[in-house]
Amino acid sequence: MITASIVTYNNSKSDIERVLKSANSSCINKIYIIDHSNTDLFRSFEQMSPKIVYFHNVNIGYGGGNNIALNYAIKFDNSQYHFVLNSDIYFKSEVITNLVKYLDSNPDIGMIMPKVLNLDGSVQFLPKLLPTPFNLLIRIIKPLQRIFKLKNQEYTLENYQEQELNVPIISGCFSLFRVDALKNVGLYDEKYFMYFEDFDLSRRIHSKYKTIYYPSESIIHAHERGAAKSFKLFTIFIKSAFIYFNKYGWFFDPERKRINKIVLKSLK
Repeated sequence: MITASIVTYNNSKSDIERVLKSANSSCINKIYIIDHSNTDLFRSFEQMSPKIVYFHNVNIGYGGGNNIALNYAIKFDNSQYHFVLNSDIYFKSEVITNLVKYLDSNPDIGMIMPKVLNLDGSVQFLPKLLPTPFNLLIRIIKPLQRIFKLKNQEYTLENYQEQELNVPIISGCFSLFRVDALKNVGLYDEKYFMYFEDFDLSRRIHSKYKTIYYPSESIIHAHERGAAKSFKLFTIFIKSAFIYFNKYGWFFDPERKRINKIVLKSLK
């Protein structure tokens, strides 16, 4: 049994139609739409396919919305694999099939993501090391990216995007989870309203399983970088960063140091 979830919030109808078309044509058995929008306009998508299940819910955040779907998938569907899909992605149906086959052949993998491309075909550097506060400061303040270019390239693993990587941070925009791994480590931490919930969950899975970046498959992600454009989203980003570093450690995080060292050593 393969399930998926799409959390929406006032997205365009065409975006939802596009990702649903990609998912519906694949081997996914059930697709949960968790709609945090002001209206239930997207309820009509249930008519598209018997696979689609729609929930209109108060906005409890990205992780909380996906947890609604995951709890149903675990309790009622006995799901083996679950995809978390952003509303602004699209992909060929064989991507789903090939990722599932890869997990079938590698039971030590708890989570996997493909290469993620921009609309122009360039690569989004989404697999990462565990972040330090300084890593995020470099990402936020653009001039620092030029000054600390090598540091930023190391954090984003920019020079290794064409090889398979077992890394502690892989993006939540398109994730395939082994459901048994989620049962083991827990679902999304709902203290994060948005941002860093994927870092947190990827890190917890990586502590017990492989978390794989798999560039043999790729998807398109029309990434908006909302936190860079909206003050409201930026404040949510900063709040989530505080939650993350308060949980794992700001400057003293021995697990971060150990894991990052292992990853960098494997690249050499």
